Amino acid sequence: MKFPPFDLKRLLDTVFKPKKGESIAVLIDLKEPKDVKDFGFLQQDGHDIQKMAHKHFYLGLKDRVLAELGLTGGELYCYKETLGSNLDLDDEVYAPDGRVLSFERDIYPNYDILLCISTNSATAPLTASAKVHNFRGATLHGLNETILNSGLSVDYEEVSKRAERLRQGMSNAEAIEIDFMIKGKLYQLRIELNGQDAQKSHGLCRVAPDIANLPAGEVYYVPTNGEGHFPMKLEDGSIALLTVKGARVVAAEFIEGNRDTVEEYDARIKSDEATGFLGELGFGTELYPIANHDIQDEKAFGTFHLATGRNDHLGGTITTDKFNDKNNATHDDILFSPEKTPEIDAPTVRLYKDGKTHILFHSYRAGDFLKEVVYGEPVRNG
Repeated sequence: MKFPPFDLKRLLDTVFKPKKGESIAVLIDLKEPKDVKDFGFLQQDGHDIQKMAHKHFYLGLKDRVLAELGLTGGELYCYKETLGSNLDLDDEVYAPDGRVLSFERDIYPNYDILLCISTNSATAPLTASAKVHNFRGATLHGLNETILNSGLSVDYEEVSKRAERLRQGMSNAEAIEIDFMIKGKLYQLRIELNGQDAQKSHGLCRVAPDIANLPAGEVYYVPTNGEGHFPMKLEDGSIALLTVKGARVVAAEFIEGNRDTVEEYDARIKSDEATGFLGELGFGTELYPIANHDIQDEKAFGTFHLATGRNDHLGGTITTDKFNDKNNATHDDILFSPEKTPEIDAPTVRLYKDGKTHILFHSYRAGDFLKEVVYGEPVRNG
């Protein structure tokens, strides 16, 4: 699929429909946030995400987009990199002129739109803060060239339409069952949905408070219950078999890789029960190229993902106060796709709705139900 060149003005205008005079700022993160002073991080090795944020967003705003959209501000600020996905942010914020500021006092109350381009996702904490301070924004963690030139270059009016078609098609489902195959053994996970309306990440963010997750293009549920087993690929490539009871991962069993890694994960979910709760089940809608980063790859048509941990930003009840350790209050996506998890097959994914069974996937290839609902005709995928 061919994508148009990245255009910051087009992206901001489509996503936010900003009014003249609204203020906007760019947020980045660094392990040493003081390195933002005089943009010193630009002279250091690494920081690829932050350098792209500076080049394509900060300079893009200053060069022409602020004036063309009638926006004010355009400043860049830096906070300390978190230890994981969707952990709360430190209140200290650093400016390139050396000032040390406060999110609560100096940033959130004074901007209408915030663009957070970071190492780890900040969707959950920014969603919570947006509800207090009534701003809107977008999280674009893990930005790379592939994402910039595909997932951030699409027409989000069309993305929104596809997501809404799938949301309607998947709403009011009773349950979804996923068959997993690894090393010749078949396992099954059943996710109860209790007839809920599906939700969508569709990229349009025009009324505060709201935070868009970009690239967008998925439909998701907050599970109401879950039972069974599923394999999970950990960060180092090790694979564990997870046991789910009462919508919570209660144990992790070693399958392959580094046994210590699996045992550490098992100890974590047993010592802090909230880390194991199934917080999300999502399905991608877009014909994006694989970017080797879950922020885009989980939105690709033919993939699905589970997530454990915090889900208050999705309308769930797993809030930060339910974790024994604040550093465990993450929202961790577990993506299943031929590229990310080639060792794990998903022979069949079934949706139960209105007394009927719909096949969503056969081995990561979308079934007719999905293709017809999202695209209105058969689509090549997988």
